[in-house]
Amino acid sequence: MERSTEYPVLLFSYGTLQDKAVQLANFGRELVGQHDAMLGYSKSWVEITDPQVLASSGKTHHPIVAPTTEPGAKVEGSVFQITDAELAAADAYEVSDYKRVAVSLSSGLTAWVYVQA
Repeated sequence: MERSTEYPVLLFSYGTLQDKAVQLANFGRELVGQHDAMLGYSKSWVEITDPQVLASSGKTHHPIVAPTTEPGAKVEGSVFQITDAELAAADAYEVSDYKRVAVSLSSGLTAWVYVQA
């Protein structure tokens, strides 16, 4: 993916930010992504109680990832090109259980992702 001035930010999602309804509610458009993976992370679940997030995703539990030393561990998902404003909207969507960090993906791209806080 080439970076453009319109979509200068890469965001990796392994969870609800891949859902069309969540994308429309938070970004006002459906995102087009490509498959990728985070190496050295494992996925678990977190209970969501924020009413706006529940309304957007329709799910009471969302996936969450954390670093692991488990050999071969990886979390699959999609990488999207988004704008700075859309990244701010994603920040607002994610609850306090998450923090945004930059990670290297298996493709060699570096993208923002939300991991366990």
